[in-house]
Amino acid sequence: METIHIEVAYAKPDRQMIVPLELPSETTVEQAIEISGILKEFKEIDLGKNKVGIFSKPCSLKTQLREGDRVEIYRPLIADPKQIRKQRAARGKGMRKGGR
Repeated sequence: METIHIEVAYAKPDRQMIVPLELPSETTVEQAIEISGILKEFKEIDLGKNKVGIFSKPCSLKTQLREGDRVEIYRPLIADPKQIRKQRAARGKGMRKGGR
């Protein structure tokens, strides 16, 4: 049976975990996450809600992995990035040259 070497990663502000694995070549993202043990370490992960990706590119749980892939489990956003940019822009309009 042919195998591949991959990593499964999850990070919180205070803790991260990267699990290197050697798995059968037909393994999916979901299978790799389950085998990694990360779901036991981080009880807040819900694969029905958390998005996943491979090297920062979103993918499905059914995506088949390839040699060298790094599966990433993403946390939900705390704030909407568009709103934060608007707030920064609004604060910047009132500022003068030199930041005053």
